[in-house]
Amino acid sequence: MTDPSVWAVTIALIIVLFIFDFAVVIRRPHEPSFKESVGWSLFYIGLAVVFGLFLHWWHPDFPTAEYFAGYITEKSLSVDNLFVFLVIMTRFAVPPKYRSRVLLVGIAIALILRTVFIAAGAAALDAFSALFYVFGAFLIYTAWGLAKEEPEDVATAEYQEGRMVRLVRKLYPVTDGYREGKIFVKENGKRLVTPMLLVMVAIGSTDILFALDSIPAIFGLTQDPFIVFTANAFALLGLRQLYFLVQGLLQRLVYLHYGLAAILAFIGVKLVLHALHENNLPFINGGEGLHVVEISTTTSLVVICAILVIATVASLWSTRKGNASAMAQRLEDDEGAALEDPAQGDARDER
Repeated sequence: MTDPSVWAVTIALIIVLFIFDFAVVIRRPHEPSFKESVGWSLFYIGLAVVFGLFLHWWHPDFPTAEYFAGYITEKSLSVDNLFVFLVIMTRFAVPPKYRSRVLLVGIAIALILRTVFIAAGAAALDAFSALFYVFGAFLIYTAWGLAKEEPEDVATAEYQEGRMVRLVRKLYPVTDGYREGKIFVKENGKRLVTPMLLVMVAIGSTDILFALDSIPAIFGLTQDPFIVFTANAFALLGLRQLYFLVQGLLQRLVYLHYGLAAILAFIGVKLVLHALHENNLPFINGGEGLHVVEISTTTSLVVICAILVIATVASLWSTRKGNASAMAQRLEDDEGAALEDPAQGDARDER
C-alpha cells in the first residue's frame, strides 16, 4: 500500500483515536472497571477488524490475510508486554487511578519508536535481502530463550531502570509523591518532575526491547510497511484497556510464554525458508534460490491462532487444577487440625 492519501488518512485516524482516548482519561482519572475495560477492548479489536475489512472492500487486492496475521501476532506479543508493565507499575507504586494516563503516554511513546524501527527495517530489507536470514535466526534464538524461562521467572520478574529513566533522574530532581498526577511541578522555586514521568519513560523505552522481536516477527509475515505499521498501531491502541482487563488473569497464563516462543520460532523458520527461496548469497547454492517449501500467509494465520488457543486453554486448565488442589489441601489440613484439636472442629462447625 503506497498511496500517500491512504497513509495520511490512516495516520490521522490513529492520532485522533489517541487524542480521544487521552481526553477520556484526562477528564476523569480513575481505574476502569472490568465492564468498562471489556467494552473498550472489544471496541478497539472491532475497529481493527473493520479497518482490515474496509481496505479489502476498497482494494480487493489488499493482502487482508497478511494484515490479520500481523495484527494477531502483534496483539499476542503485546500481552507479554503487560507482564512487564505490571512489574513497572508495582515498582513505582503508581496509584490505580493514574495508571490509565501512564499507560496511554507510554504506549504513544512506544508507537513513535516502533514507527522508526519499521521505517528502518523496511529500508534495510529492501537494500539487503540477506537480512531475512538474520531476522529468522534472531527470532529462533529469541524463541529458545523465551521457552527456557520458567513460569515463576516470568511472574516474579524484577524491573531494572534503563538508561532513559536514569537520564531523566540526572536532569531533574524527582518528587517523593505523585502530586495529584502532575508530571512537572514547581516547589521552593525549583522545577521538579514527579514519578509519573519516570513511569511513562520506563514503559515507552522498555517497549523498544519488545520491538526487537515483534518487528522482525511481523516482517516475517509481510514486507508491506503499511501493514506492519497499522498492525502495530491497532495492537497498541487497545493495550491500555487490555491491561485492566487481563491484569487479574496474567498470573494464570502460565504457558503463554511457551506459546509466544512457538510463534516466534514458527515465524523464524518461515523467514529462513523465504530467505532460502529468494537467496542471492553467492556462498549458498551459487547465489541461486533453493526450491524449498514456503509457508503461506493463510497457513501462518491458522498456526498462530491455534498456538494461542492451545497455550491459553492449557494455562487456564492448569491453574484451575492447581487452585482445586490447593483448596482440597486446605480442607485436608483443616480436618487434620480438627482431629488433633476438637475445639477447633467445634468452632468450624459453629461457623
